[in-house]
Amino acid sequence: MIRRAGLARLLRFLVFGLLMVMAIVSCQAQVDRGRDSPLPISSSEPTDCRTIPHVMGKTRICGQPQRIAILGPYLLETLLALKVQPVGFADHIGFHRGDYNDPSQQIPYLGDQISQPLVNMGIAYNPSIEAILKVKPDLILGTATNNLAHYETLSKIAPTLLLKYDEPDVNLRTIAKAVNRSEQAQQLLLETRQKIATARNAFAPIVAKYPKLLLLSSPQLREIYLGYSSHGLCSTLLEDLGFQLIAPAGFRRPKQPVPVPISLEALPQLDHADLIVLLGHNFSDLKEFQNTDSFESYQLNPLKQAWARNGITQALNASQAGRVYFIPAYLCLGLPGPIGTDLYLDRLKQQLLTSQ
Repeated sequence: MIRRAGLARLLRFLVFGLLMVMAIVSCQAQVDRGRDSPLPISSSEPTDCRTIPHVMGKTRICGQPQRIAILGPYLLETLLALKVQPVGFADHIGFHRGDYNDPSQQIPYLGDQISQPLVNMGIAYNPSIEAILKVKPDLILGTATNNLAHYETLSKIAPTLLLKYDEPDVNLRTIAKAVNRSEQAQQLLLETRQKIATARNAFAPIVAKYPKLLLLSSPQLREIYLGYSSHGLCSTLLEDLGFQLIAPAGFRRPKQPVPVPISLEALPQLDHADLIVLLGHNFSDLKEFQNTDSFESYQLNPLKQAWARNGITQALNASQAGRVYFIPAYLCLGLPGPIGTDLYLDRLKQQLLTSQ
């Protein structure tokens, strides 16, 4: 069973209740242009300088960053979507120990888009300063939720941008500006909107027949959380497709995005759901994680087994009708940007469209 600490690590992805007012700090820095890099190196001194606003103020970046250190998969996703390779990475969950010498088997969902080994810089919310120094970055990307306490140290190593996890479109534009890929960012946003619009048409017959959807997040049913409108990409994509997310009678959406627990015994009160989507996660024993090929079964099997064995869940109308779908929470919680949107949308298509 996932421990509360494991759940807390997962819920960091949603930045629940952690939005706060920060002191504004200015950081001016020049990038180091003399090292080997995954990006082309200009032979002349950079003349293009940009001032990048972020949570901690504004940072001035000149030229093309060459050695980028990434703190978290939610930012790695954005960088890779822009076709830029990092040199160091700190995952949010410690799936792998040691450097990422075989990223495709060591970094879920994103590793196959990484073209070179990466230095493992620890955990995103507790990065290894020693490893970051080893990387010799000229740009560091982190989040306010995870890295406020590290900002002063990080900004002395290299220009550092701290972003808000729950603003993926803003983050895409900000990172794109930092790496001179603003046009690519606008194209990505346009393409994502077009994909969702096309998918909405494909889902229209199902939405018309089964409009009411219950979204839940859980490891093994011992802790269940209600998915509602503030559940990030997990909920917004479903709403964009036309589904109506249901909640218990009298439910009032919290002013701040906080986890909303719901008891197993309360599920029959939501038995008017036409479909149920369960976001599964399992971080109870990371030793069980072997490689990315088995990641989804590792994440979902405990929840599937618990759901199948439980009398309450099996008595629900959606279960009786075979309209319960399991998707890794990591897809929409950990990857809220363009790559995660594509992956989440693909899983929804595979399960909902092919089953009807």
